[in-house]
This record gives sequence, C-alpha cells and structure tokens, in this order.
Amino acid sequence: MISNSSDLTFWVVFSTMLHLCAFIGVTLHALQRRRHASSTVLWIFLAWSFPLIGPLVYLSFGIDRVSIKGLERQLTNQMLMKKRDARLAAETPLRAWHLDYCSASETIENRMSRKLNQAVDAIIPEHPLLSSNAVFPLASGDAAYPLMLQSIRSAKHHIHMQSFIIHRDETGRMLLDALKKKAEEGVKVRLLFDRFGSTHAYLGGMFRKYRNIPNFEICGWTQANPLKAQFQINLRNHRKNLVVDGRIAFFGGVNISSENVTSNGRKAIRDYHFKVEGPMVHELQLSFLSDWFFMTRESVDDLLQADLFPEIISCGNVNARLIDSGPSSAPGLLAEVFFNAIVEAQEQILIVSPYFVPSSDIIQAVRSAARRGVDVRIVVPKQNNHRYAGMASKALYEELLDAGVRIFHRNPPFIHAKAMVIDTSVALVGTANIDIRSLELNYETTALFEEQNAVTAIKRMIKEDIADSSEVDLNEWLNRPRLQKLGENLCALMTPVL
Repeated sequence: MISNSSDLTFWVVFSTMLHLCAFIGVTLHALQRRRHASSTVLWIFLAWSFPLIGPLVYLSFGIDRVSIKGLERQLTNQMLMKKRDARLAAETPLRAWHLDYCSASETIENRMSRKLNQAVDAIIPEHPLLSSNAVFPLASGDAAYPLMLQSIRSAKHHIHMQSFIIHRDETGRMLLDALKKKAEEGVKVRLLFDRFGSTHAYLGGMFRKYRNIPNFEICGWTQANPLKAQFQINLRNHRKNLVVDGRIAFFGGVNISSENVTSNGRKAIRDYHFKVEGPMVHELQLSFLSDWFFMTRESVDDLLQADLFPEIISCGNVNARLIDSGPSSAPGLLAEVFFNAIVEAQEQILIVSPYFVPSSDIIQAVRSAARRGVDVRIVVPKQNNHRYAGMASKALYEELLDAGVRIFHRNPPFIHAKAMVIDTSVALVGTANIDIRSLELNYETTALFEEQNAVTAIKRMIKEDIADSSEVDLNEWLNRPRLQKLGENLCALMTPVL
C-alpha cells in the first residue's frame, strides 16, 4: 500500500512538473514575438487548461514563424540575392536583373501609384518594380488550363511547376501525364506540391508512378517532420506558379482540380489566373527555385544555371513587382503592402477574396477609406466552402457597412479569386486571401501591376463578378437572426489563434 501511494505521488508530481515546464515553454515562446494580444492570451490559456494537448496543439498550429536558429530559407534567399546583384552583365544567368528593367518609383506619372510603390520599395527592396512585361488575365481553369498545357507541350528546356492543390482526378492526371511526356522527351521537369493541400493525391499514391521517370523530379512541401523537430503543419505553401523555359509563366489562384473546369452542366469555380512574359518571369523562376532548394537542398549553382534565366526582351508595357511573403519573410510584410494600398486610394478600392477575415488595422483602413469618400466594394462568396471562415467574415459586415463599405455576395459557383484594385492604376493579384492565414502563415505569391490597361482588364473581371452578385443591405443585415449573430461572433473569436 505504501509503495502504491509513493508511486501515485511520484506520477502526480512528475506530471505536474511536466505540465508546468510545457506551460512555461509555451508562454515564453509565445511572448518572444509581439503579435495580437488576444492570440497570445488564447494560446497561453490553452496551454494551461489542457495539459499535454494544449502544448501539442501550440507546436502544430501556434508557431507562425520559422525559427532564426535554423533559417536555411532566409539564408538561401540572401545568398541568391547576393549572386543576383553580382551578375548584372548581359551574358550572365540573371539578365532580368539588369538595371535596364528596373523602373524607378519616382518616374511613375500617377501620384497614387508613385507613392504606393515608394512605400513598397522600403518594405521589399529586393524585388524592384520591373518594366516591359506583358500580362494576360485568365478567368478560371477554363481559360488557364488550355494555355498552361499548350506552354507545357511546347517546352524545349525545362518546366517548373508548383501548386497548393493537385487533386487526384481527371485534371490532375491529365497535367501529370503532360509533364511525364515532356520529361520522356528530355525536358527537365520539377514539380512541387503542398502535402497538406494535396493530401488526397499524396496519400492516394497518385505521384508514385511518376517518381522513377528520368528528368521528372517531384517534391512535396511540408514543414512537419517530428524526426527533425518540425511540427508546423500550419505553415503551408499556397503558391501556384508555372514557369516554362524561363520565358513564359503563369500564376494566380487556380489550383489543379476538375472543379476549375466547366463540365456536364456544372460551372467551374470562379478564379483569376495570369499569364506573364517579360522580366517578371525571372522573378517567378527565382521564387520557385528558392522553394525547391528549401525542400531538396539541390545545389544552388545548379539552380542558378544560365539556361534557366534566358535573356529577356521587352514583351509589353506593364510595370510589375513580385511580392513573395511567408513565415520566413519580415513579419507583417504582406499586410503592410495591402494597408499602404488602401491608405493611398483616392477614388475606388475593389477587393475580391473568398476568405475575408483581415487584421484589425486593415479593417480600420478600409473603414477610413470609405468614410473619406472612396468607393469601396468587397466581393465574397454567397456560399463559402469553409463555413467557419465565411461566418467569421460575416461578423465584420456590420462595422464595414456602417462605414459605407459595399459588400457583394457572389452567386454560385464558389469564387476563389484574390484581387485588390486601387483606383485605375494599381492591382494586387495572386494567391493571397485577405485573411490571417495568408497574411501570416502561408507562403504566398502576390504581384503588383502598375499600368492602366492591365488594371482595367482586371477591374473588368471584378465588375463581372459584382454584376453576378447580390448586395448586402445594412438594415436587412441588422435584422438577421440572433442565433446567426452568435455563431458568427463565435467563429470570429478563433481567428487570432491562426
């Protein structure tokens, strides 16, 4: 009996000490970086209230930055940038970085665009505004896939592709078969997919039959590997980029899925994708190679070979800037870009996002813009594919509508597009939603376009979606059921934890 009592006492003391150590560890780690107070308090509360489970959940979902100690990704970027700066001559691989392609922000005629780009210069100086690009907006997979497949089939040297979601369906297999055929013809193919986003295809073994094909390399992105003390399943690569021969590139919101194609009377998911030619292609190439190195550790010198960066000629008159963001970037980088764009707006702000749950400073900037007379319109899905995100977004409607912001529910099919257009001269488009996940947790690709015709084309797409939407009326919204309000506010409580 005494022995049993001693054993029980030992385990009680041991488990208590373990809980206290885990709680202290979570608390100290959460306080290392200043973030939303409500988020920090929630994590500390979870770690204390749920022994073992709370700290494990924090390890998986609460760490939203890559640790400085082992920051190979940041070091890789720095190394690439140094080599970039050292190679400005025409005969070197990084021809796109020649000063001929850089557009000084001071020379931009439009005052709003000039001020915004000057601010972005300070936020992300390693990615300058580049001239001489051609931009072709594409609506959904119906427009994007045929051009992407055409470019893949015409590839002569290499194909680099990454996507958050590659579904195990007809479209996913069609694209992989097209890549396989080019690899068998001798074209070098690299494919990067996010293991979380492509879970069904990954666990279902869709990629296995393509892994032993010469010239075809496939890699799954993840930062969750317990063997390497990595638990960040919440840090995902949301980019969707395709670069062919270093001359043509595609990027935007379209994943690889049959849901993005009109078929058998079912409409395609509404999305925005973009084909680009010009120096911006080299930017997207460097972005892919940085991600690829982070996962594979392939030689940097091999990844910076001249054939991957062919000499670029002037393709158009669009000024474009790459804004790559993620957990290894400066905290708040993308949110600061969006904030500056909203603050600089003089006439109109058009926002399209399937998940509109931004930080409080962006909400305040949007409200302030509407109050000073800017025409602010936000387009979101009428029926969200993530019910929680849709309800959390609706919790913000009252304060937005009260300030004069106009909100539009886009009718089905689901709209997955991401865009922000400021006045008639600047557009921010790409993979990033206006929510905490995209602003803080995901690796995202955003492009800033500065040219009236390109911006007008994007604005035209948004206006098509507004025309196929129903506007939310403030008075009707205030009279919605009380139970619905409670559910929305409950969902909104959880957004800081992301």
